Amino acid sequence: MVHVLSSRVLLSPTDPEQSRVFYGESLGLPVYREFGTGPERGTVYFLGGGFLEVSGRSAAPPSPALRLWLQVADVQAAYEELSARGVDVERPPVREPWGLVEMWLPDPDGVRIAVVEVPADHPLRSRP
Repeated sequence: MVHVLSSRVLLSPTDPEQSRVFYGESLGLPVYREFGTGPERGTVYFLGGGFLEVSGRSAAPPSPALRLWLQVADVQAAYEELSARGVDVERPPVREPWGLVEMWLPDPDGVRIAVVEVPADHPLRSRP
C-alpha cells in the first residue's frame, strides 16, 4: 500500500493571475504556501483536508471531467458571502435528493465547483 503523507489537486489555468484572484480573493481560500516568481508562480491554497495548487499556465482549460468539492459548515452563508463579492454562482444552494445541500459555481476556466453542506441529519454525520 502507498502511504500518502499529503495530497493536492494541481491546476494549470489559462490565466494564472485571474485564477489566483478567484481562489484567493473571490473564494477567500487561505494560502498554504507560494513558490517561484513571475506570472506563472505557484500558489497552494488550503482546502480543509487537502490543497489546491494553482501553478504554471495551460493553453487550454482543464477537462470538464475535473470538478472540485468543497465542504462548508453553512452553504447559505457561503452563498450570501460569495454573491456579495460578485462571484458567479451557477446554481444557488439546493437540498439534493441524496440529502446534501449543494451550490455550484465555475472558476475562471469553467472548472465546476460544488460548495456542499452536510446537514446534521445526513448519514455522513453518523458513526456506526
